[in-house]
Amino acid sequence: MKNPLLKKQNSDLTDSKSRIFIWTLFDFANTSYSIVVVTFIFAVYFKQHILQGESIGDFYWSIGTSVSMLITAIISPILGAVADHSAGKKRFLLGFTLLCIVSTSLLYYVGVGDVFWALLLFITANIGFEAGLVFYDSFLPEITKPKNYGRVSGYGFAMGYIGSFVALALSLPFIKNEMIKETFPLAALFFLVFSLPVFLFLKEKRKVTSEKISFFEIGFSRVAYTIKNLKNYKNLGLFLLAFFFYIEGVNTVIYFSGNYASTTLNFSMEDLIYFFIIVQTTAVIGSVSFGLLSDSIGQKKSISISLVVWIITIVFAYQTSSTDTYITKTLATWFDTTPESMIKICFYLVGLIVGSVMGATQSTSRSLMSKLTPPEKKTEFFGFYSFFGKSSAILGPLVFGLVSYAFDSQRLAILTICIFFIVGLVILHFVQEPELAEEN
Repeated sequence: MKNPLLKKQNSDLTDSKSRIFIWTLFDFANTSYSIVVVTFIFAVYFKQHILQGESIGDFYWSIGTSVSMLITAIISPILGAVADHSAGKKRFLLGFTLLCIVSTSLLYYVGVGDVFWALLLFITANIGFEAGLVFYDSFLPEITKPKNYGRVSGYGFAMGYIGSFVALALSLPFIKNEMIKETFPLAALFFLVFSLPVFLFLKEKRKVTSEKISFFEIGFSRVAYTIKNLKNYKNLGLFLLAFFFYIEGVNTVIYFSGNYASTTLNFSMEDLIYFFIIVQTTAVIGSVSFGLLSDSIGQKKSISISLVVWIITIVFAYQTSSTDTYITKTLATWFDTTPESMIKICFYLVGLIVGSVMGATQSTSRSLMSKLTPPEKKTEFFGFYSFFGKSSAILGPLVFGLVSYAFDSQRLAILTICIFFIVGLVILHFVQEPELAEEN
């Protein structure tokens, strides 16, 4: 005779795995936008085609990222509080997803000199993408147990990087045939198709309320209450402050890596495709590995390890981005090649290392946030998590863009990134990671 309790446990396990897979599909879908628009193809297209390679392109690009992040940072805590009260995460996620998809597809129509329209569409697309993550991230506590946050968050980021890999592979034939702008609606279609399972099959834990009140009134009142009572969440506040600084560096790398390789290192579009394929490959491995590591040694230690790797890698990238440095000349002699070729080889190595910690830093931060957040206010606090993450992306890219424009040197600008990683690492040291009780 079959044990009904065992049968129920097996059914729950299957349902849990199914929910996790459906949830990770959204990561698979949305990174097509991230890699095609934010990190690589449109970022390079904006400076090299729309602005015809002018150095002020970095400054304009930083304005676009900063404005979109500022708007997202302002609305995220409010949206999180509203979604918590109405249990309407999927509706908000759908709305912002469609905003991103439509705006991305319309980028097909911008051309030389269309700076205003290019920035406007990029800003609206980025708001849709970033604001949607508030609701997507807040599903994590609903689909798995706290002891598995690290690995499940890592699975999500790993699926995201697989999605980036696939999106790049699909874009490669278009790039080889110089059909650059066709990759924008392609990314939008990819996002639409693979995000559908989340909206069709992933169920949220809804709360029924008979209270008749304005959603925005609820949002503002709950956020005001949370801010007023932040003294009761000092440890969480400390983590958010650390997160603000170190994610600054991550965001800046994401927004400017394509432009940096194209402008400073003279990578062609095809070179960049292969570079980012390398990054996505190691990012998958890093996301899963750090997810398992964080569940073993703790999220705080795992994040700290990733930040040390970031700092070392940024310094190495600075040292190997010029043919005149001692390390570039020495490595070129060792490997019997020219300094120019050595620069490209070293940047591919930088991509390998950065990929291994890029997803790891983000996914482990998301899982630590889940551990530190009160369950009854999960979406609201993920709104603050988004607020700190998005507001940090205002400063980092802006500093990079200003330094690059003022000194006409992207190489000098990348050193500013190290400062943010160091400050974040120091603050993170004082965060207390809660001991996780073993669950049945």
